[in-house]
Amino acid sequence: MLEFPFPEVPAAGEVVAIAPGILWARIPLPFRLNHVNIYLIEDDGGWAVVDTGIADERTRGAWRALLAGPLAGKRLTKLIVTHFHPDHIGLAGWLCQEFGIPLLTSQTSYLGCVNISLSQAALEAKPYRDFYLRHGMADEAATLVSTQGQKYLRMVTPLPLTFMRLVAGDTLHLGGRSFAVLSGNGHAPEQTMLYCSEDNIFLAADQVLAKITPNVSVSVVEPEGDPLRLYLRSLKAIVQDVQPDALVLPGHQLPFRGLHLRCEEIASHHAERCSLILEACRVLPRSVAELVPVIFSRNLDAHQMSFAFSEAHAHVNYMLRRGELVWEETRGKVRRVGAV
Repeated sequence: MLEFPFPEVPAAGEVVAIAPGILWARIPLPFRLNHVNIYLIEDDGGWAVVDTGIADERTRGAWRALLAGPLAGKRLTKLIVTHFHPDHIGLAGWLCQEFGIPLLTSQTSYLGCVNISLSQAALEAKPYRDFYLRHGMADEAATLVSTQGQKYLRMVTPLPLTFMRLVAGDTLHLGGRSFAVLSGNGHAPEQTMLYCSEDNIFLAADQVLAKITPNVSVSVVEPEGDPLRLYLRSLKAIVQDVQPDALVLPGHQLPFRGLHLRCEEIASHHAERCSLILEACRVLPRSVAELVPVIFSRNLDAHQMSFAFSEAHAHVNYMLRRGELVWEETRGKVRRVGAV
C-alpha cells in the first residue's frame, strides 16, 4: 500500500517543507489535471527550482506570490526542467530571463521545446491530420485534435539561447546534496529524474505518479514509435536504481512512498489495457480510433482526445512489435489491426 506522508497540499502562494532544504509548491493548470508540482532545493544561499508551469499570466502570478511570500529575500540559483511538456517547461524562458539564472535540462527536452517554438503551426500540417484520418478518427475530430488539441504545446515562452545539459549517469550537486541524474522515456523522451540516495529522495517528474498513469503516446512525428516499450523499460530501471522506500516527489498529485509497488501497479495497468485491446480485436479488426473507447470510457474533449488517441496507438504499436496484433489488409482509407 502506498503511503502519503504529506496529505495536505500547499495552498496558492505557499510551500510545504518536504525535508530540510526541500520545499514543495503547486502551480495551477487550466486542464482536467489542474496543477503541477514545483520543487525548490536549497542551493548556494538560494533556491534551485525544479519545473515551472505553463506560460500564462495566472502562472506568472503564482510565481510572484511565491517570491513575495515564502521565498521573499531569497534568490533563485538555477532552473532544472525535467521534460519538454509545457506544464514543466512553459515558463522556463521567463524565469531564466527575469532572475538571470541558467537552465539545466536534457538535450532532448531543450531541442524538443525549441522545435515546437520555432514552428508552432507544424503539427497542423496536412500529413499529420491525414495520420489521424488514416487511423479512423472522424474528419471533424481530426481537425479539432490537429488544431485545438495542439494548443497546449504552444504554452511556452522562448527558451534561453543556451542551457546546461543534464545526462543520465551524471551527478548534480545542489547545496549539500548530491543527486544522481536518471533518465526515463515513454512519457517524454529523455525525461530527467533526480535521486539523492543519502536522503532517499526521488524527484520522479511524471514518470511515476501515485494515482494516475502518465500519458504514453505515439507522436505523429514518429508514427511507428514504440513509447510504451520504452516506458516499461524505464520502470524496470527505476526499480533497479532507486530504493523501494524512497520518498517520491512526483510532477503531479501527492508525494508518496511505495515506489516499487507503484511501478508494478502501472505495469499491470498497461498489461490490462493490452488485454482489453486484444479481446476487442479478436471480435473484429479495429482502427486506433475505434480502440479509444475500449480503454477510455469517459467523454473526451479535443485536448483529452489527442492524448487518448495517441495512447491507444502506443498500445497498438507495442502489441504489433510483440506479435500480438497485425495490420489487416486495408479496405478504403482506414487502417485496422486484428488479433494474431
